[in-house]
Amino acid sequence: MTFRGQTDGKYRRAWNFRAFVILAIAVLAGSQAHAADEPDLIFRRSTVFKLLTPNDKLATYGVDDPEVEGVACHFTVPEKGGIKGWLGIAEEVSDISLSCRQIGPIHFKGKMGQGEDMFKQRRSLFFKKMQIVRGCDVKRNVLVYMVYSDRLIEGSPQNSTSSVPIMPWGTADTNVQKCGDFISK
Repeated sequence: MTFRGQTDGKYRRAWNFRAFVILAIAVLAGSQAHAADEPDLIFRRSTVFKLLTPNDKLATYGVDDPEVEGVACHFTVPEKGGIKGWLGIAEEVSDISLSCRQIGPIHFKGKMGQGEDMFKQRRSLFFKKMQIVRGCDVKRNVLVYMVYSDRLIEGSPQNSTSSVPIMPWGTADTNVQKCGDFISK
């Protein structure tokens, strides 16, 4: 025998749980949109046509290295369309290309670690993220950038690497810094 209050409480808890899940998805989708605002969108191109939902696309973004003035990276990522892509819950694939270049005189803002994160972006609702990491080839005085994606349980071996030789910029830039001087030990 159940009393009316017991049944109502059971449905109320189920409703509260549903409301919590919907709120969590909305917050996470909003944070994904915010994370996508960090790099500069250069352009997008559709790759797969979808009739009633957004198309699958390739998107190219630009991001400046926050610790090394004078270096910018561009990466291209696939973006899922369809209903899951539109809602921001699709797990994106790990195919990411990367190109980094010197765009001005290079100045290091401080010490940095080998393989330190330069940029991160979430690639699925919960567990997958893309990372651009930076290192220094001390022997050649070259900054090396690598992009890859990982998941909580299983990562992806797919990656892309780009290198930026540290060179003088113009005739006035005669003080070329050595990246090895800025690697923390």
